[in-house]
Amino acid sequence: MAIKGIGDFFNKIFGNIFRYHKHVKLGFYGPPNAGKTTLANRIAKDWTGEEIGTVSKIPHETRDIQFKEKVDIKFDSKKATFKLIDTPGIATKIDYEEFLHYGLSTKEAKKRAKEATKGVIESIKWLDDMEAVIVVLDSTENPYNQVNVTIIGNLVARKIPVLIVGNKIDLRGANIKKIDAAFPEYDVVGISSKTGKNMEEFYEALFNLIKHV
Repeated sequence: MAIKGIGDFFNKIFGNIFRYHKHVKLGFYGPPNAGKTTLANRIAKDWTGEEIGTVSKIPHETRDIQFKEKVDIKFDSKKATFKLIDTPGIATKIDYEEFLHYGLSTKEAKKRAKEATKGVIESIKWLDDMEAVIVVLDSTENPYNQVNVTIIGNLVARKIPVLIVGNKIDLRGANIKKIDAAFPEYDVVGISSKTGKNMEEFYEALFNLIKHV
């Protein structure tokens, strides 16, 4: 009985220490140009020295699923290994004419619109493979819209743990309180993936998120 008691004691102690040593498939979802790839790049570069993908001011720059395997993240004595999965931006409507405003030719705009539409479909399909999801929203824009509600609704239906990131808090007009009010049942962290502001708070929230995986 004494030996069993000692074993239970050590299991409890070391179980708490090593419970974050897990592998998590972590998806980055959100509308176009919210900063998904910028955030995924910052995390990947911080812990592997390499970025995942390219970013630009043109919507739907990310039109294919891209990922980084085995990203080991350590924070506050916790550790976990992640597969970072950056997904194309979700949109309910993609019009090629939108891209003409960014200097693309009609041919290029139509090609990008077609690829972006395919990317949205792929993003939804990949939800079935996610174990946790970061929803990245632009904190300078109205969070309560059809796209955001659709994304989070799909996650709820699949019972996938969600952390909402209000990005671009370095910009004038950023308002995290609006995101909190729109989605009060979720944890919301305000960051700037571009400048790295509040990334410690983000990592703390990330490890709280994966407790539910």
